[in-house]
Amino acid sequence: MKQFKISVVLFAALALASCKKEEEEEMITTPVETALNPATAPVQSVDRFSSTAGTLMVRDGVNGLPAANSAINFDQAPFITYGLGPDGQNAAYYNFDVMPTNPAPIYVFFRSGSNSPVAGQLNIVDVIPGSSSYNDFWNVVKVTVPTSYVANTVTSVSQIISRGYATEETTTIVNCPIVPVGSVASMRLGSSDTGLVLAWYNSKVVHYFNFSEAPLTGINVPTSPIYVTFNINPDMAGGGPPSGFMTEDGTQTHNVLGSLPGDSDYSPLWSVSVFDNADFANVNSLSTALSSNVLANGVMNVNCPVVLIE
Repeated sequence: MKQFKISVVLFAALALASCKKEEEEEMITTPVETALNPATAPVQSVDRFSSTAGTLMVRDGVNGLPAANSAINFDQAPFITYGLGPDGQNAAYYNFDVMPTNPAPIYVFFRSGSNSPVAGQLNIVDVIPGSSSYNDFWNVVKVTVPTSYVANTVTSVSQIISRGYATEETTTIVNCPIVPVGSVASMRLGSSDTGLVLAWYNSKVVHYFNFSEAPLTGINVPTSPIYVTFNINPDMAGGGPPSGFMTEDGTQTHNVLGSLPGDSDYSPLWSVSVFDNADFANVNSLSTALSSNVLANGVMNVNCPVVLIE
């Protein structure tokens, strides 16, 4: 009987030691989910005017474009243009350079069973200006996370993949240009927020504007026509964009937008056609632009959200 009691005690001790060892190993091998604080996380440097990021707006040491990661004031030239609506309305739009029609993905988190994004979780992107597949226009990708998920414990696309979270592409497209921290673009139609929004890029914070003057849907970014003219026609030396838009008073161009927010065919991604500057005085509406001497059609697509209509 005594031997039996000793065996029981030894078995219990061994079992206890085994459980303790397993608990210790679990503590060592199971990663601790730690949320990052966007307010104290590192900030990603952004340069929209490098040779890899820009097309029309590339820093050359002479044109005065802001240095890498320097705040940009889009409320001043050459980032704001005053043009005309289809019926001759005065309209203003920002210039965010050439963009493709293929949107980049932006990842938005939803807890399982919820139709609302996870409160406090920053959206996640995998490209920034200068990346080969960067676009100001983003296709919203829904990421489904467990109900126990803590906001900002995932801060990169690689973490979404490694955790095996389900993703679903939607047909929602948003216009959110990534810019350096401190940048300003204070004009919007309606009561849209003009401040910067934060997102994660490889566990660093990036900042972007949100332009929501019209909903965008589809697989590709829709385009709308715009007719522009330059101080020097593109077929002449020094002509086209480098010569600047022709104006009547230094600011008012006769660039004519094919649509405006509220129109069913409006898009902030403009397909640019160029008309002869000899017709400048005669062009003041879409109909007069169409009847002008159009030198080239659809030469590029530019992101130019309309922010003022008078």
